[in-house]
Amino acid sequence: MIVKHMLPFVLALGLLAGCGTTVVNPVTGQAERTTMDESAELAEGQKAHAEVLKEYGVYQDTRLQAYVNEVGQKLAKQSHRAHIPWTFTVLDSPEINAFALPGGYVYVTRGILAYMENEADMAGVIGHEIGHVTARHGAQRATRQQTAGLGVLAATVLGAVLESKAGVSGGTEMFGQMAQGVAAGYVAKYSREQELQADALGAEYLARSQYDPRHMIDVIRVLKLQEAFAIDEARAAGQPVPERDSWLSSHPSNDQRLQSIRQNAAKYQGTYASDGSQRFMQLIEGLRFGESPEQGLTRGQNFYHPAMGITMAAPTGWRIENAADALTFTSPQGDAALRVLAVPPNAGNTHDDIIRNALQPSEGTTTRGQINGFAATHFVGARKGGNGQSQALEATLVTGPKQNTFVMLYLSADPAARQRAMPGMMAAEKSFRAMNAADRQAARPWAVRLVPFPRGGFAELARQSVVSEKRLQLLNGTYGRADPPLGQVVKVVTAE
Repeated sequence: MIVKHMLPFVLALGLLAGCGTTVVNPVTGQAERTTMDESAELAEGQKAHAEVLKEYGVYQDTRLQAYVNEVGQKLAKQSHRAHIPWTFTVLDSPEINAFALPGGYVYVTRGILAYMENEADMAGVIGHEIGHVTARHGAQRATRQQTAGLGVLAATVLGAVLESKAGVSGGTEMFGQMAQGVAAGYVAKYSREQELQADALGAEYLARSQYDPRHMIDVIRVLKLQEAFAIDEARAAGQPVPERDSWLSSHPSNDQRLQSIRQNAAKYQGTYASDGSQRFMQLIEGLRFGESPEQGLTRGQNFYHPAMGITMAAPTGWRIENAADALTFTSPQGDAALRVLAVPPNAGNTHDDIIRNALQPSEGTTTRGQINGFAATHFVGARKGGNGQSQALEATLVTGPKQNTFVMLYLSADPAARQRAMPGMMAAEKSFRAMNAADRQAARPWAVRLVPFPRGGFAELARQSVVSEKRLQLLNGTYGRADPPLGQVVKVVTAE
């Protein structure tokens, strides 16, 4: 993967043959033992594709989807596995991400497209992901996982992460299924060698498709700018500076990748077609930027979910983390949180049913009440953990607009953190209410627009945009660098 590795499934390891078979790697020409031959790759990829679409959703822009597919198919025809069916999809996600599944399923998010400057850069992202598929990296991971028994380890890692980092205190089983992608991500990363090989294959496929392979350099530069921006933002907010490449020690740093890509690009000499910047820019005009109303929107310390008709607010200093499976209000120290989840309809018809079926307590008491006019039930008690020991459990259920019920879990790393964060968690809980007209105005979605670069520079553009001057520089690839020429088309972000 280019940015953040996603394997949204644990590759049905139990269904794959134990002894494996021998196949020839299409890229290296070498024989390798595998539990996933090509027919299994195609089958597993097809099954997982449906799960990816269910989790993320397809970005609803037929012209952009057709464009990305066109570029992807062009690259795939020049790859080492042109014979397999390829599927290219733009996901409705603000994440700056791209990933691939075995069997030719490649995904880019609308989030990463917003930061690209031209078609050739986008082709570099897609070519890298095609490289993972052609070199059978997903199949190689599946073989290693089965050999090491990591299908079982995934669940163990998930529980450990939730218990130690989020302080779930009993919520692991209830929400484990929602986080299977996270668990798989911990045990199914691409190796350093696989990443660098995918970079090299991406450059090769660019050259074969008449794109200048040096655009792979631009792709890595986008990642480096994102890294620098994140560090600067953390310092400005007085938060700990994120460590470079801390998410996986074996992952090649962007500096190393940049050096490797320069060497690979230099191997290809020739005359290449236009970078396709004009067509690319025209097709991302109006691209949704940031979160979507269907997923919920964060605006400062406020969270809005227009589809569900609710809003909540984070206390001062607390962070809002809006993920596909949960909304989390995290304390300034990061050791406590209020996690909000929508309760599935089959969990029960009443709050008592939901507590019994979903939380599965071993003991506890309930208190009836209301939150801004909505029926609420607060539960304090305990449940049996996986080790058989009792774990503290505290949660509030509230049935809001449209009869949607939500559970708010009180999470902490330890009792001291819980006591310190309790006022903030209670304040976030009590902020739950129905959206009004002013809220809907504040919750207008954002979109990318194109304008000529003015004399006043990004400072002038920021006055007509909903994001900061520095974010606009990042969006246009000039963060920490010189401004673009006067009159050049640049991207801004406005409320729809």
